[in-house]
Amino acid sequence: MAKITFLGTGGGRFATIYQKRATGGIYIAEKSMLMHVDPGPGSLVRMHEFGIDPMMTDILFISHAHPDHYTDAEILIEAMTSGGRKKRGVVIGSESIINGIEDFRAISSYHRKLPEKILAMKPGDKIMLKELYELEATPTIHSDPTTIGFKLHLNNGIVSYTSDTQHFDELAKAHEGARILILCTTRPLNMRIPFHLSTEDAADIISKVQPELAVLTHMGMKFIEVASEQANWITEKTGINTIAAMDGIRIYMEDKIEIKRN
Repeated sequence: MAKITFLGTGGGRFATIYQKRATGGIYIAEKSMLMHVDPGPGSLVRMHEFGIDPMMTDILFISHAHPDHYTDAEILIEAMTSGGRKKRGVVIGSESIINGIEDFRAISSYHRKLPEKILAMKPGDKIMLKELYELEATPTIHSDPTTIGFKLHLNNGIVSYTSDTQHFDELAKAHEGARILILCTTRPLNMRIPFHLSTEDAADIISKVQPELAVLTHMGMKFIEVASEQANWITEKTGINTIAAMDGIRIYMEDKIEIKRN
């Protein structure tokens, strides 16, 4: 059974600055694998709040080098490696995260040396996690040009994550087969901005992918105010069960998908 915990559902500059929603990312637990996705500001605090031991994490996935996605990465690398004393864990990220590109850099040379494995991925690249679960990097169009999302093949289906991206023709195809589709949806209807998804974009992707459950997260300030209404609009338009995640929400994926709210 997979357990997905939303440590934070806010995103974008001002939602992050004012912490209108937390920005701790997503934590995925599947048997022997514990994976933290996009550990933005406050990740460590939120983990303690929800009883998640950061020293037990196996994998950090960081989609790109914007602060709302990577800020707590270094301290979480230290946790994963027992303060740098154990060579363990895997850090997966975009080229900007792992090696740095032009204006985008995130993790120090010191912290890059601590994990057992560190890997920069590009769209289409695949890796086996814990020798059990295939993770494929998916494409985006974002202001960090190396941003990646993922498709994660777990025992009971695929969990897919768009990361930050604007809509483009190949995006839905990249996430085909997802049982749970997690979309970083920053803006509400009729308020699209470059490099990010809006509600109508999310609806189009969801209608093409046809997941069992669609989850909206990484919400900007304007979206947060109307989050439930936006999710309901997508559900009515697509016929796919769509929810706007709340901080602390947990989703369990087994034969059935169960949602537990705080």
